[in-house]
Amino acid sequence: MAMRWQPGPVLRWTALLLLCAAYLQGGFNKATDFASAVAEMNHFGLSPAAPMAVAVIVLELGAAALILTGFYRWLGALALGGFTLLATLVALRFWEMPQPERFMAANSFFEHLGLVGGFLLVAWHDLQERKHG
Repeated sequence: MAMRWQPGPVLRWTALLLLCAAYLQGGFNKATDFASAVAEMNHFGLSPAAPMAVAVIVLELGAAALILTGFYRWLGALALGGFTLLATLVALRFWEMPQPERFMAANSFFEHLGLVGGFLLVAWHDLQERKHG
């Protein structure tokens, strides 16, 4: 009987870390350069900018922490998936852009949709483990 390879907890946690990497980096950068975080909110027309920046920092770091610790992983994954979808719709409106910006923004738009799918899979998997385990 052939043995079936199963990924270990280190590989799983590494995959989750990689999925969360942009949100950890973004949250830390916004927290350490709050003026730029506020400027980013203003750039995208989000107001009030300072409270929105705080909310984004808390969401990015907090949801990533939930995913990485496994504490309500499904909730963290749904939070980052929803945030990513909304941010993508706000920041990457490629259909309104002229070329060549449209091409690059469209690529980023669909890459971000892939992240949303990844977070949905993490949430689904975590909920399945809780249901059966």
